[in-house]
Amino acid sequence: MMVGAWWIWPVVALIYGVFRLWYDNWRGPLTTQEIEDFMAKAAQSSAASTTESAVLRAFLEADDGNEFVMSNMVGLHTRPVLHPATGAPTSALELFQEYGRRFVPVLFRHGGHPLLAMRKVGGYVDSWQTPPDPGWHIVGAMRYRSRRDMMRIASDPGLKQAHPFKATATAVTFSFPAHVFIGFALRPRASVALILALLAALVHLGSLMALLSK
Repeated sequence: MMVGAWWIWPVVALIYGVFRLWYDNWRGPLTTQEIEDFMAKAAQSSAASTTESAVLRAFLEADDGNEFVMSNMVGLHTRPVLHPATGAPTSALELFQEYGRRFVPVLFRHGGHPLLAMRKVGGYVDSWQTPPDPGWHIVGAMRYRSRRDMMRIASDPGLKQAHPFKATATAVTFSFPAHVFIGFALRPRASVALILALLAALVHLGSLMALLSK
């Protein structure tokens, strides 16, 4: 009777362990050789002209091995742009969404995921010594498992093919990495654990009820 009631707990513990193997960075900070290799690849990438080499190097050299969130501000072209593959006039939003459909699976494969995405619904209501609003449309935050994963994603062949969609759709943008120090949203480590625990409890309870009804 006890076997029938308790088998689910080691199963969900194993599932959660596999999840953490994927979700967490177990390799620690970048090594010096990795940094040099990634910087060499970055210099040859299509984003080299929009990335300050010194800023990128400083970020990689300060690697603490922890996750981080890339904060993104995006302003799209307001008029149709030429599709990078077909040359047909296309909505910038449509192209940007196409880039997102290609980017998110690559991000997910490397232990990352969108944290939030927001559409701007008004102008600046509070701004100090900042340039005028250039026309922001989208604010996003993407969770990266590590700086190593960020660089691997940047050099992914599939993402390189998708980059023209983003470049064509975007009129103005900037991104910067950040660490979350206050957050009330339930993060995946906790939410996945709670969901698995709930499922295990329901299976366990159902098993006990079935045994007691015999």
